[in-house]
Order: sequence, then C-alpha cells, then structure tokens
Amino acid sequence: MIRANPWPGVFAFGASMSQIPNWFERKFEFSFPVELYPNLCTRLRGTPARLEEVVRAHAQKQLVQQPEAKWSAQEHAGHLLDLEPLWLARVDDYRAGAAELTVADLSNRKTHEAGHNDGRVEEILAEFRKVRSRLLDRVEGLDPAIFVRPIPHPRLKTPMRLVDHLYFVAEHDDHHLARIWELLKV
Repeated sequence: MIRANPWPGVFAFGASMSQIPNWFERKFEFSFPVELYPNLCTRLRGTPARLEEVVRAHAQKQLVQQPEAKWSAQEHAGHLLDLEPLWLARVDDYRAGAAELTVADLSNRKTHEAGHNDGRVEEILAEFRKVRSRLLDRVEGLDPAIFVRPIPHPRLKTPMRLVDHLYFVAEHDDHHLARIWELLKV
C-alpha cells in the first residue's frame, strides 16, 4: 500500500524514498530564549552516544554501503567528525566578536576525501566523542553576554547568537543521525 505524502514539498519521496529534508533547503528561526542553552548542551553532549547506538548493531559491510553513490552510514558519521573544527572555529568567532561566522566548505570536500569507509567505525566514534567534548568544554563558562551577541551566518544571511549556533549544530547532528538511521533500517 502506498501512502500519500502528508508533507508535500518537504520530504523527497522518489527513487531513494528518503524522508529526510535536504539540509541546504532547511529554514531556521532563532526566536527561542537564550535560557535554552543548558538544554542544547545536553542535546549536543548526547550526540556521540546516540551515534554509537544507531551504528552499534550493524556489520561493517552494511555501514559502508553507498546507496545511489551517496554517502554511506559510516561516511555520515565521519562527516559529523569532520565538521567539529568548523563548530569550534565559530565558537571562537563569538569569543573574538568576529564580523561574520567562519565560512563552511559547502562542497564537503573534507568528507569526500577522508576515506571514512576505509577505516573502522569505532575510530570515528571515539574521535567524535573526544572532539565533541572539546566543543562543549569551550562554551562552558563563557561570559553570558557572548551567548546573546549576534553574528551573521555566511550562508543563511541571518544573525545568529551563540545559543542559535549550538541549536544549528544540534539540528545538523540530528539530520545526519536520521539519515544514518534511514540507511541502516533496512
């Protein structure tokens, strides 16, 4: 039985049957209170455990399958690791009062060239856990004024507070966790 898409134009049903919205088409509203900072830190701190949980029960062969020549589940996990330096650089942008947040490589060259499928997923998971802790350690204890100071995001062309940046990172994590789950659920 084929069900109708309850969110036409939002989910990309088709040959790949992915229900994950395209990341670059996402729109963000940053209107929540800065007091959500502890909740966001908890969410970000939990990403390594959630990533480990979603890949743990799967064989290496399944983790490295590349459907339609797109990223494998293991490459999505590696991509999360690859972006940690960007997230750290943007925290430093807030600390320094930069005029604009550090620009991301929208081609994802680092992930495409990393060869994440050639290694073991356990190595990606361990390194991701380590660098994610570094991100959270860096924001811990910052002056509260830094969390509300907006800096323009280069791609979104909208001002983002540090708390918005943390939300953006958490949403990016969840985007890739959902894609990994989708790839491995079959």
